[in-house]
Amino acid sequence: MWGVQQAVPCCKVWGAQQGVPGFQKQRAQQGAPCCRERRARQGALCCRERGAWQGAPCCQEQGAQQGVLCCKAWGARQGVLWCWEQDRGLQGKAMLQGAGGLAGDTVLPGAGGLAGGTVLPGTGGSAGGAVLQGVGGSAGGAVVLGTGSGLGRGGHAAGHVGLSSGRSNAISPPTQEDGPGFPDTPDPGESRAKEGDEEDPDAASLEAEPVRFGWVTGVMIRCMLNIWGVILYLRLPWITAQAGIGLTWLIILMSTVVTTITGLSISAISTNGKVKAGGTYFLISRSLGPELGGSIGLLFSFANAVAVAMHVVGFAETVRDLLLEFDVVMTDPVNDIRIVGVITVTVLLGIALAGMEWEAKAQVVFFFVIMVSFINYFVGTLIPATEEKMSKGYFSYRGDIFLENIGPEWRGESGNFFGMFSIFFPSATGILAGANISGDLKDPAVAIPKGTLLAIFWTTLSYLAISATIGSCVVRDASGSLNDTLGSPNTTDGCLGLGCGYGWNFTECAQVGTCEYGLANNYQTMSMVSGFSPLITAGIFAATLSSALACLVSAPKVFQCLCQDKLYPIIGFFAKGYGKNNEPLRGYMLTFILAIAFILIAELNTIAPIISNFFLCSYALINFSCFHATITNSPGWRPSFRYFSKWSALFGAVVSVVIMFLLTWWAALIVVGIILVSLAYVSYKKPDVNWGSSVQAGTYSMALSYSVSLTQVEEHVKNFRPQCLVLTGPPSFRPALVDFVSAFTKGVSLMICGNVAGVSTGMPRGHVKWLSRRKVRSFYTLITAPDLRSGARSLMQVCGLGRLKPNTIVLGYKQNWQTDSPHNLENYVATIHRRKRWRRCRVRVFVSGHLGSAEHLKEFEDLVAPFRLNEGQRSPEATQALRRETPWKVSDEDLRVYRKKSEQQVRLHEILQENSRNAALIVMSLPVVRKGTCPSALYMAWLETLSRDLRPPVAFIRGNQQDALTFYCQ
Repeated sequence: MWGVQQAVPCCKVWGAQQGVPGFQKQRAQQGAPCCRERRARQGALCCRERGAWQGAPCCQEQGAQQGVLCCKAWGARQGVLWCWEQDRGLQGKAMLQGAGGLAGDTVLPGAGGLAGGTVLPGTGGSAGGAVLQGVGGSAGGAVVLGTGSGLGRGGHAAGHVGLSSGRSNAISPPTQEDGPGFPDTPDPGESRAKEGDEEDPDAASLEAEPVRFGWVTGVMIRCMLNIWGVILYLRLPWITAQAGIGLTWLIILMSTVVTTITGLSISAISTNGKVKAGGTYFLISRSLGPELGGSIGLLFSFANAVAVAMHVVGFAETVRDLLLEFDVVMTDPVNDIRIVGVITVTVLLGIALAGMEWEAKAQVVFFFVIMVSFINYFVGTLIPATEEKMSKGYFSYRGDIFLENIGPEWRGESGNFFGMFSIFFPSATGILAGANISGDLKDPAVAIPKGTLLAIFWTTLSYLAISATIGSCVVRDASGSLNDTLGSPNTTDGCLGLGCGYGWNFTECAQVGTCEYGLANNYQTMSMVSGFSPLITAGIFAATLSSALACLVSAPKVFQCLCQDKLYPIIGFFAKGYGKNNEPLRGYMLTFILAIAFILIAELNTIAPIISNFFLCSYALINFSCFHATITNSPGWRPSFRYFSKWSALFGAVVSVVIMFLLTWWAALIVVGIILVSLAYVSYKKPDVNWGSSVQAGTYSMALSYSVSLTQVEEHVKNFRPQCLVLTGPPSFRPALVDFVSAFTKGVSLMICGNVAGVSTGMPRGHVKWLSRRKVRSFYTLITAPDLRSGARSLMQVCGLGRLKPNTIVLGYKQNWQTDSPHNLENYVATIHRRKRWRRCRVRVFVSGHLGSAEHLKEFEDLVAPFRLNEGQRSPEATQALRRETPWKVSDEDLRVYRKKSEQQVRLHEILQENSRNAALIVMSLPVVRKGTCPSALYMAWLETLSRDLRPPVAFIRGNQQDALTFYCQ
């Protein structure tokens, strides 16, 4: 017994007397008993199941800096348990040596220098046990491993130790099934022999541990940097000049509504189970299935690649403007953007290829620079305007400037509300930057909701503040000339505009349209307003480069996950990853090429609207997936994030689609077309994936609802459908029968392939796949029964659901009836006469009244001869006894009673030979007699006579005498 004197969770298998939580009767093959949630305030010491080859409990790596006892693993080569630092930094390091023939001798110094261990060297040189006393009078736990020669392997010790420092700290002992020593602890000699062949898996796992990020650096900062992109510095003042402060706020808030609803939806999805690498694609594909998930994976990867170009072009514009200030031109303004852009994206590619750790460090630096630039800007708006700044339209905070700029003044081709919205909206698309690296987050379920929503909140405040402040300080038009004052010689008396009130006359350039400064003309207005313009330039560089870097990382990772799922051909080449973080190097190169292609456009206002529709489509699908999973009551939809509504998700999806078409309808049609084509392809190929999507749950919900409602519908001949139970056995054994029935059910009527087997043949997955490959829409049902008759009876009773039950049974013709056992023959014929309403059917066979030819009658008699009783050669008593024992045989009385019917079958066969030789299919009424009156052999002889030597297939059909033609039922 382990003495448990404190409320520390431990395992019950050795008797926890306080009823504390733990695992009961864990076996070594299950990972060995272990304790969870030890001292949650210290980092929750947790046990990780090791492989069966180790079979020993081991603690998940808790950093030594947390002061928590943690076991590295059971040494595969040395049989050694390494323990890391004891609580509170005390000297609790211990090595339990079980190799080299030692007897497990170990002295563990306790807290305060007191001896905390007593050595039990074992018995016979092979036992390796230890009893460890605690400190401060409390027992730290005792392990008494059996004594004897059965411990360990090869005579080596395999002791188990609990360390203590004033409270219980224990590692669970083995169960009885494990034997007296530790289970599956490798022999040291054997381990050393394998040392050169196999690495320690725990050491390898520690060395290859990938970099993981928290919610701040992994999500919030990354999202904020991606949202604070090129639009903030270079286009927000211009949008404010065009739309005015009021409509600019409306644009910002509309974008925030869409992104916030999407953020809530993505938070709900990310907390619904484990989130792996793949970001947005992973979340949508696992929610809506591979059809829509694959479509959005392609679109989102492409949109991020284009977004790289957008941010890099914004950076290149700033560099070009700086060069123009110093009269430096490489070739011309457009080609300068292209040259700088290509060089910049190449440098960013190098940072991305260096790994996620370096990329994250770069993002932190960019974030710090942007914060400094914001402070610099807001301080600049408070500094009184200099004469130079006044000439460029800046007059510090003025009420009349605010009132003038609060309304819109549209200019140019894109001078309308949705034109401005299409340019601004890509700046709000950075909310998925954190989710896109979901595979690199420590805890995506916590990091994505917290980081994404906080990023939306802070960036929205910054956009609103900058729009309001810059619209209150700067006029729309200014010349930048120090000579354009009211007192200068070239001024006129007809001064127009707000500048006139402050001693400046910008009327001439405003009327001609040659003003180079002001909100409506100068993209670098924020630099001009700020206290120190180089800091704004640094902020532009940081914002554009950080956003470009985030997109450059997101696109390959999303695309890599898509490629790994193998939904589309060819792209599998980009699925391969490299390094400990599984970096998609090939995807980086593809993104690099696409980015360069769009950088060559060299026009920011052209690139921005292109990607707006792609991101809006992604948002629409994210919101729809959340709504769909909720409305279908999917059992797999249990998000821990509760601050969302299915109706808000639906609203977000609808608004996203509406905005798509309002921005650029032709681009929206292209996006929708791409989705439909990719969806159709995946639906046609039917990839072998099963992700438990909400579409599957919705399909089940609809099927159940319709099946229940169908039970209330009365049968009517107009809606009659042949719902067939086909006794195929394994469907692949009788493909002709399966194809024949499928030809008239045509996928719009129920078809069930029934298999009556003597013993269970396992799961029907292979048969279902065979039906699917053959494009036969049918169910497969297996039932075990001693014979065909009882199996068919059971199938007819249990198959189907509500109204979806078989009304027609289809059997293949028994070709071997003449050689098969009489029992099987009797069961086959009895199956045909199974249903009561069939037994009451009147015979309605319309044939010629002429008798068959003598030749055909002779053939029929020869067919029946082997099954006759030959009564004339036996006594009456022997004949009666034989009839009781062999009811399937044909007596002379049977031949006399059914002679006319037999002759009808022969004559009908002759008619078929004459008139239906070239038919595609012969459909005949099935001869039916009262059950038990006609011997099975005689009945099978009739069927054989009717269908013998006919080229086309023959279908024998028997109904229940109810009209199935609407002509008779009006």
